[in-house]
Amino acid sequence: MNHDRSTAMAVVTLACVALLGGCATAPPVARATLEQQVAARERAFARTMADRDFAAFPAFIAADAIFFTGPSPLRGRDQVAAGWKRFYEQPAAPFSWAPETVEVLDSGTLAISAGPVRDPNGKVIATFTSIWRMDETGTWRVIFDKGNAECDCAKAP
Repeated sequence: MNHDRSTAMAVVTLACVALLGGCATAPPVARATLEQQVAARERAFARTMADRDFAAFPAFIAADAIFFTGPSPLRGRDQVAAGWKRFYEQPAAPFSWAPETVEVLDSGTLAISAGPVRDPNGKVIATFTSIWRMDETGTWRVIFDKGNAECDCAKAP
């Protein structure tokens, strides 16, 4: 009977180890790595404009995103895409953007990117701020985006 009992205990022990092993979580991703991911994602998003690839543009936008473009916000991926289509219609891109600053929450689920918006000649004409959320597939998508007129802060009092 001791042999049966020790065999049963061994089976229970192995089952517990297997269950606990399944509960282990992946080590957290370093914030610097996540910031690099968001910066790369922002640059790829901007590349859709440079490459005149409107078909790729919506894939960077969350389904429930809000973009502050024009007098009233564009709500949802479809409305954002419809509102931005005009920027992709001409052969040359009307503007470009690139991230200068990226920060990610310690949770690793939300990020902010910001930087200059340039005209076709490279002159800074505005700045942008985008909020990114990592979705359930592990893909960063924009949930909020806002452009701001360029401030000539040197002239400010």
